[in-house]
Amino acid sequence: MNKTKILEIKDGLHTGMSYAILANKDRLFKHRHAWKVWRALKEFGCRAYLVAPDLASFEGSKVFPDLDSLKGKVDVVIPCLHKEYLGELVTKTARINAKYLWFQENNWTPEFSDDCQEKGITVVRGCVLKHRTYQKPFAYFNPCYWHGRQEKQVANKYIRFNKI
Repeated sequence: MNKTKILEIKDGLHTGMSYAILANKDRLFKHRHAWKVWRALKEFGCRAYLVAPDLASFEGSKVFPDLDSLKGKVDVVIPCLHKEYLGELVTKTARINAKYLWFQENNWTPEFSDDCQEKGITVVRGCVLKHRTYQKPFAYFNPCYWHGRQEKQVANKYIRFNKI
């Protein structure tokens, strides 16, 4: 029987954890960053949940209206929104018992780090998409490939299997 191998992604995060991607309709349809993060985590073999208050479903998957509806199910919260929309993020993350907050490139502030430290939440910084494996020669056209050359890459779950 084949079983998927658990691989480290970054700073203690691994593919066996569950992730909540905090987004909105605009970040999923127009800018597509939240969609790319959600898709990358699913390709890694992670359990990934979308959280968007203005959607009920997305590509056949249930979308949760808020973080409170995922209490006890999530290890990591990934906000894919601008910092102006993340007011009570640390409090909500602590309330659902998530242990990590993975901030993307431009939505982290020092105040978030201070709040996380007070509540015992580990802060991880950097884009999820840097950890994808991009196929060459087309990888050279993708900025995430160039930004993530020094980062640990995680193979697609459909490629790697551990035989038992």
